[in-house]
Amino acid sequence: MAAAVRCPICGKKVSQADPNSPFCSDRCRIMDLSNWASEKYVISEPAPANELDGSDLDDPDDGPGR
Repeated sequence: MAAAVRCPICGKKVSQADPNSPFCSDRCRIMDLSNWASEKYVISEPAPANELDGSDLDDPDDGPGR
């Protein structure tokens, strides 16, 4: 049985196997998109440059401290 999550818009339980997951319906999916389009949701600050290019990630082939 797939785990359940809550729809971020209405709070209904949704199976992770549901094709609309994490939303319970197309209606909630469209409401979420509308919230982004109307700038109700915003990213609080720009990501630092090293997070964008991945330079802060260790290369597993380099070994520690190289």
